[in-house]
Amino acid sequence: VNLRREVAATAAAIPRGAAAVEAAANAVRDATIAVSRQISERGARYLMESAGDVPLKIHTHCNTGTLACLGWGTALGVIRALHDQRALAHVIVDETRPLLQGARLTCWELGQLGIEHYLACDGAAPFMISQGMADAVVVGADRVAANGDVANKIGTYSLALAARQAGIPFVVAIPESTFDDATERGDLIPLEQRPADEITHVLGVPAAPAGTRALNYAFDVTPAELVTAIVTESRLIFPAGNHG
Repeated sequence: VNLRREVAATAAAIPRGAAAVEAAANAVRDATIAVSRQISERGARYLMESAGDVPLKIHTHCNTGTLACLGWGTALGVIRALHDQRALAHVIVDETRPLLQGARLTCWELGQLGIEHYLACDGAAPFMISQGMADAVVVGADRVAANGDVANKIGTYSLALAARQAGIPFVVAIPESTFDDATERGDLIPLEQRPADEITHVLGVPAAPAGTRALNYAFDVTPAELVTAIVTESRLIFPAGNHG
């Protein structure tokens, strides 16, 4: 909502034609970056107040940085804000099977930023959290239902379960535009199933016997009751009364 208002206000003052297209695109860029910075600052402040002594060890999943969110980032933006405030120890990055967005993208971005990080297998993440290797889990989301259920990259649900068991915050960092108030709850969100060869092959090389069928869900849904906080550019929300 805030992003749409900022873009509309800028669009009212721009010229016509090709210059108008460029100006509108720049307005979207600038507004998106501003929203991400607001999310990041609010999320970092919340974690420093609630997650324990700094510097913090953060576990994240998939890619939510500049490459995904234009110019700054959401969940990775929170991590950047912690780093800028010298409140970050290191980041554990899930590989994010099967397309490896964490390994290929998030690790590259963290390296460019000079942020200490470790890559982990998705399947190892809950155990690592149980061993005290994270003070908080911070992720983004593709859609959030009206009741606070969170749809995100497959593998997010297991992190939320592990965070609840370990007693650490599970934080979702999103712009307000990610809320889908027309969808009452998470089980009503359609979940994409992608081609089987993303699982049966690795970088084009077969990893399973010919003819193997696969269930390749691209997203999962984390119930609101497992979400400690949702942080946006304008507010901090505690689904189902969770306060960390």
